[in-house]
Amino acid sequence: MKEKTLFVCGECGYETPRWMGKCPQCGSWNTLVEEERVAVRRSSRSIGSKAVPLQSVLVDAQRRSSTGIGELDRVLGGGLVDGMVVLLGGDPGIGKSTLLLQVADKLSESRTVLYVSGEESRSQIKLRADRLGIHSDPLLYCETNIENAIEQARDVKANVLIVDSVQTMQSEGAESAAGSVSQVRAVTALLTRFAKETGTAVLIVGHVTKDGAIAGPRVLEHIVDTVLYFEGERHEGLRLLRAVKNRFGSTNELGVFEMSDVGMREVSDPSALFVSGKNSIGCAVTCVLEGSRPLLAEVQSLLCPNAFGSPRRTAIGLDYNRLNLLLAVLERKARLKLSDKDVYCDIAGSLRVLDRGADLATAMCLASAVLEKPLPEKTVLIGEVGLTGEIRPVSQLETRIREAVRLGYTKILLPSRSKFTESGFTAVRVEDVSDAIRALFLH
Repeated sequence: MKEKTLFVCGECGYETPRWMGKCPQCGSWNTLVEEERVAVRRSSRSIGSKAVPLQSVLVDAQRRSSTGIGELDRVLGGGLVDGMVVLLGGDPGIGKSTLLLQVADKLSESRTVLYVSGEESRSQIKLRADRLGIHSDPLLYCETNIENAIEQARDVKANVLIVDSVQTMQSEGAESAAGSVSQVRAVTALLTRFAKETGTAVLIVGHVTKDGAIAGPRVLEHIVDTVLYFEGERHEGLRLLRAVKNRFGSTNELGVFEMSDVGMREVSDPSALFVSGKNSIGCAVTCVLEGSRPLLAEVQSLLCPNAFGSPRRTAIGLDYNRLNLLLAVLERKARLKLSDKDVYCDIAGSLRVLDRGADLATAMCLASAVLEKPLPEKTVLIGEVGLTGEIRPVSQLETRIREAVRLGYTKILLPSRSKFTESGFTAVRVEDVSDAIRALFLH
């Protein structure tokens, strides 16, 4: 009897009974791989725990352990929790292995750390450790069989298990090649079960696809407790570590690192990195929130005449559709001529901003480029722009104001309905984009 098979997309995990050249879910070509269909065994009787009232459930206090790296602790929600499974994703060469080797160095001073590598030999890891100045003794184990790695972790009674990377590991229970959808799923499930049974914190490295998602099915992110993404350009020193899922803390927290000759260095005051301090035409400063952290960000714009009737719009670090919306509001409500110009808009420092509180700064940096006038010095703009041109209040305004004042900014443009108690600056309240333009450029 012929074994039943199905085809699974290696990019997104889409399943289909027949082969197709293009995945209908993610649009990737030649990524469907044939795998054996796994039959689900049905038990004749149900075995499990009984339902209990919610108020009778006892909650164990979560014991957190600091990783020794403050920015990583911030993103994790205060440190590692026993039995926690963390998935760390990022582009090749961005610094995932470097950061985890530094974590192993810090944690091995007080805990048993096992570093399992399926990509590098012991000598390669030792050379990198010497370059990073690591003098502690985490345990190294080079293996691609996940069952052997887990058995080794049991033998040494590891408190922390680091696996680099999940795509190189292979489980005996799955017959496909390492890195395939079924293998990645099986390996992650085994590591998660081991973490929950023993209380061992597990850190897993995951490669990303061309679209920036963790390679393998999305179910991978549902299995683990925390998903962290490394962002940044390989040829630039700045690295951003972002939490997109965290069962033990806040999501959307941001950690800032700088790649140096001795590994990842923490950036404790990142606002100074993202703001140049120059008062130039087409530049505006705002304060955005990344999780609980306020960050000053500089929005830059450049306008060029277009002679072809189809102007180009480019947004780097900003939402493209949001930029088009703000351009339409400025043209319609503020009577600024923008339809015949190419528009280029960027957030300095490779920062990615989705906070609506940056709308006012984006709109005014575009107005500055059109009017060819710089904004007043030491000015910060905070507010959301609506379709009617009104400036709307944003959340945690006092936290943003406090960060701007701390860095020496003396004038802050705010929505007219804003309420705050902070002092030490000049507040300029504006109703709409026209009011903001008059307050900044026509005084």
